[in-house]
Amino acid sequence: MTLSSFLTNLLYGITIGSAYTLIASGLSIVFGVMGVLNFAHGSFVMLGAYTGMTIMNLTGNFWLSLTLAPLAIALLGGIVEKSMVSRLYGKDIPSTLFLTFGLSMVFSNAVLLIWGGSHYSIQLPAYFKGFINLGGIYYPKFRLFVLIFSCVLVAVLWLFLSRSRWGLPIRAGLFDLETVEAFGIDIYKVFSVLFIICSGLAAVAGVIIGSMRSINPMMDLDLITIALIVIVIGGLGSFKGALVGSLVLGLAEAFGAQAMPGFAKFTTWVIMALVLLLRPKGLFSER
Repeated sequence: MTLSSFLTNLLYGITIGSAYTLIASGLSIVFGVMGVLNFAHGSFVMLGAYTGMTIMNLTGNFWLSLTLAPLAIALLGGIVEKSMVSRLYGKDIPSTLFLTFGLSMVFSNAVLLIWGGSHYSIQLPAYFKGFINLGGIYYPKFRLFVLIFSCVLVAVLWLFLSRSRWGLPIRAGLFDLETVEAFGIDIYKVFSVLFIICSGLAAVAGVIIGSMRSINPMMDLDLITIALIVIVIGGLGSFKGALVGSLVLGLAEAFGAQAMPGFAKFTTWVIMALVLLLRPKGLFSER
């Protein structure tokens, strides 16, 4: 492998890892704080991709697609949380798992009904096409945008969790919900806000991934599997774990595809198995 090839794979691994962070961090935090294993999280990514594609086809404006699709899916997430998920707070994990699994089936069939089973992709504007010279390395312009944009969003999410008024009860809720409620905080309102934000972030990732890869009715299963692997690697409820786990997964995919074409996914399963054997709670578990 040449130095240029190594650096290109490194950049791509970090790029796709940063996009995975937007998916996995939402699933990890919702599971860690709310005790909800949201199997429909991958469906929110998929719906974000399809909605973004539709808006792009209608308007030709990528930025409108990247803005309106997450807002629409965040609203959908709020409706799902208020009307269904909230009724199962305090119940065992299988209850919410079965509910969200059923929702994912509903969303998958809705996608088939509305968009059909064909593969699509989000058409990029002309200024995102082509390559940019990064010190002798020619890297796709859109991938560079994804890297920068995802890093900015991850930084904003970190600031929200670590510095904002809403972030404090979310972090505290990872350890002791009863104490949070004892301070007069309406924890269920926090749950609603958290679910809405994580649904919107999933849709952002959907638009981004749908611009780099194909959009299809089976992508929700692939993406929820990726998010669950990241949680296993990084640790339940840990934002740092979601970030590190996503980067590990992205780099494993990039270099695994280079070293063993067709076996990139095999590399990620090996890494997950090793983490389970050596650190069953993940690298940075907070629960």
